[in-house]
Amino acid sequence: MNNPIVKCYSGHTYAEEPRSFRWQGVEYEVAEIERAWQEPGERHFLVRTGDNKSFQLCYNNVKEIWTVTEVVRRQGDAQGYFKDTGK
Repeated sequence: MNNPIVKCYSGHTYAEEPRSFRWQGVEYEVAEIERAWQEPGERHFLVRTGDNKSFQLCYNNVKEIWTVTEVVRRQGDAQGYFKDTGK
């Protein structure tokens, strides 16, 4: 199983701010958190990496697992679409 490993800043609570993650055998540094939001039982982050890739990181508080989804953006498309999901 290809479980992502996410290193994050955790102050008041766990998973406040992701700093880096390992996904599909590649280590990525988070250059910018473009958006962060919460849903019941989950923390979501839309991040841009140092090599200008975008990912959605999601921490499930109940299952205590991270999921990573690569977001592919076409030129001029601010929204993007989800390319690949990995656990």
